[in-house]
Amino acid sequence: MGKAAKDAAFQLATASTAQKNQALAIIADELEANSATILAANAKDIELGREAGLTDALLDRLLLNEERLTGIANDVRNVISLNDPVGSEIDSKVLENGMSLSRRRVPLGVVGVIYEARPNVTIDIAALCLKTGNASILRGGKETFFSNMELVKVIQSALAKADLPAASVQYIEKPDRELVSQLLKLDDYVDMIIPRGGAGLHKMCKENSTIPVIIGGFGISHIFVDESANLAKSLDVVENSKVQRPSACNSLDTLLVHERIAAEFLPMLAERLNDKVTFVAEPKAKALMSNATQIRDAAEGDFDTEWLSYTLGVKVVADVKEAIDHMRVHNASHSDAIMTNSLENSELFINSAGSAAVYVNASTRFTDGAQFGLGAEVAVSTQKLHARGPMGLEELTSYKWVGKANYLPRS
Repeated sequence: MGKAAKDAAFQLATASTAQKNQALAIIADELEANSATILAANAKDIELGREAGLTDALLDRLLLNEERLTGIANDVRNVISLNDPVGSEIDSKVLENGMSLSRRRVPLGVVGVIYEARPNVTIDIAALCLKTGNASILRGGKETFFSNMELVKVIQSALAKADLPAASVQYIEKPDRELVSQLLKLDDYVDMIIPRGGAGLHKMCKENSTIPVIIGGFGISHIFVDESANLAKSLDVVENSKVQRPSACNSLDTLLVHERIAAEFLPMLAERLNDKVTFVAEPKAKALMSNATQIRDAAEGDFDTEWLSYTLGVKVVADVKEAIDHMRVHNASHSDAIMTNSLENSELFINSAGSAAVYVNASTRFTDGAQFGLGAEVAVSTQKLHARGPMGLEELTSYKWVGKANYLPRS
């Protein structure tokens, strides 16, 4: 598979934008044309997932329906409309010796992606890799086996119709974990590994891969409600961040509230979310939430937990500095927000938070490739090298230096 992917990447690197867009258009159309078959396969995965005792959060990640499938197809069409970064110049200059020197964007080559119960990732990765001239080797979780088999059939059929190599997108069908270990060692053929899943998957890839690994997707998301914030509007943002789609990696995990407004804000919070959320509160917060119907004391490790469910950690803090200190200790690396009307506090929060995406008076749920205008995303990177936040088309390219001259020798 590695050899086939490398050969395919060589062909994709010189494919025209029109040819790549044609393949994407066929993928989108065939997703909708084959929706009945795809959804029937997904129903098998859902049934097996329930029998295996998967949580509601995991089942939600796994689920496809007509609306979600149409959304996935439209995301592919959106990628068609985006500019192809391959071949574009990042910058250019003319040296004193007359040489024209530029940096030109080029595909990475072969991207290996290991992911769990997210069948939409199969299409997201394939679409973005194709647009940027990269071949991909995919390995989804066993929970999505039947769904992914049908999705890959659609992709490879579209590749053939667009006269592109089928090995541009390959899928590791066998669930054997040993095959993942082999993929992580294919540095002769694979140029980047992207894990999409929990902290355990990222740790395993980072420790065992001989290929550069993009770390992302995991991180505790926080909102700090400052004393100057508009409480009613802040409550709307907190609700959206927590309950719109709690299984998403950018959903709210921990709410930090300034002590001067906690007595007013926390009862409002409990009243708004009582029928939706279980609160996990430290003592100061719990004492102010007597109207909460589902609440328990925070235990060790709770503020380090990515809930991915209708559970919300709550803590009262003295000020923005204590909020930032809490975030530094508790893995604020993904998406974090401050609700405030203080320019000074907002700038302190922006500059101090170690997150890939930081928001002022906005929901953490905006951290998404489509929301950012990037099209679908291959991952949300929380590391500090190469790419941060939602990884779209440009993040799937590297560059080469191009020098042009008139038969110029070096003196």
